[in-house]
Amino acid sequence: MLYHHSKLLIMCSPLSRQTQTELLPPGAVVLAMVSITTGVSFARTLFPLIGASATTVLRLGLASIILAIIMRIWRIRIPLRTLPAILPYGMSLGIMNLLFYMAISRIPLGIALAVEFMGPLVLAVSFSRNKSDFLWTGLAVVGLFLLLPLRHDPHPVDPTGMLFALGAGICWAIYILAGKKAGAAFGTYAPTLGMITGTLTILPFGITQFGSQLLHPHIIWDALALAALSSAFPYSLEMYALRRLPTKTFSVLTSGEPAVGAIMGVLLLGEHLPLPDWLGIAAIVTASLGTTLMNRRKTI
Repeated sequence: MLYHHSKLLIMCSPLSRQTQTELLPPGAVVLAMVSITTGVSFARTLFPLIGASATTVLRLGLASIILAIIMRIWRIRIPLRTLPAILPYGMSLGIMNLLFYMAISRIPLGIALAVEFMGPLVLAVSFSRNKSDFLWTGLAVVGLFLLLPLRHDPHPVDPTGMLFALGAGICWAIYILAGKKAGAAFGTYAPTLGMITGTLTILPFGITQFGSQLLHPHIIWDALALAALSSAFPYSLEMYALRRLPTKTFSVLTSGEPAVGAIMGVLLLGEHLPLPDWLGIAAIVTASLGTTLMNRRKTI
């Protein structure tokens, strides 16, 4: 009896380890989304004090310092031939964050997220080879449409804010594509190098808003929390997932961020959502799970 029990454990252990390995990359994406949406609350407190551009520069700059110390970035050498791998990744990361923060300073967060996510969804469609991929992506689009708060807002949406969110979505698609090459070239150092590059890219847009108010303890604390929650931690998790997930799977999985943001709004901010919003959340979660499970079935 003991022999058969031990044999059963040995037979099951590899499968169990394989299952854990398959679940880690999607889990990293979900954890990154929770971290990013939580960090938005800290960003909102800084907008009235230093503006969206300076908030973005402060966030990426502090995150770069945190990751540089953790990763000991000074130990690596960057040959000139590897710059084409990191420059598009870092520049798209910086501009994406700048445009998104400028968007949520003008339009509601839900609308900004929905418009921004059109970038990854279009990218997912472009990489599709099966009808089922279009089905899941279409369901995600329906979910995003249901999350649009236009029906609750009596005031017209700022068109400039919409354009900022659309630009952030385009940069997000570039970031996903460039992240594959950056991860292959630099491995775990890619997020740090990307954030340093992104900070330098957007520095001219935010440096003019810096002033003596940056020395206030409240601003420093919120900026550090924002840097950790919205940059250093989630981008490291996303790079881990990007190196292990197909591009289309990563794109559709990240489309769940509006749903995660809505849930975090209920838990942290006490927001109350109507039924259409919850239906939108269910549609996006279903699309994300469907894409992940279909991809897993094809690789087994």
